[in-house]
Amino acid sequence: MERHVKASKMLLVALALGCAALVSSDGGAQSVAEPATAAPTADNAVLLTVFLKHDQSRPLSELNAQLERQGFYKAFPPAGVEVVSWYVMMGVGQVVTLRLAASRLREVNRIFETTAWGAYRTEFYPTYDYKAVGLGNHDKALQ
Repeated sequence: MERHVKASKMLLVALALGCAALVSSDGGAQSVAEPATAAPTADNAVLLTVFLKHDQSRPLSELNAQLERQGFYKAFPPAGVEVVSWYVMMGVGQVVTLRLAASRLREVNRIFETTAWGAYRTEFYPTYDYKAVGLGNHDKALQ
């Protein structure tokens, strides 16, 4: 239970840092920020699951050409952001899970805004790693 509370507190800190970075940014026209050097650590890492939903009214070749023109694969993933998984979900598009420092959330968001929009509609889900806690609870329940 204590591990779950600690994990929850870590998530809240990470999300608060990410929100603070978003709130402190200017709301007008923005340029793409210089890549941050913050690496994810146990006390600042957040997982971010991104749904990249294909525009099914257009053929895949058009979508890929647009992504190429907009520089998506040059910009994504940025250095220092770990790709935990990257799957194609048939009928939907792609699902990417990233591990990053919370302070880099804005940078990653801007990459999607400037290079993926048009070919994809995006949905973002901040998450945290619960595997150790869930398996620990399972093991404890079996004793």
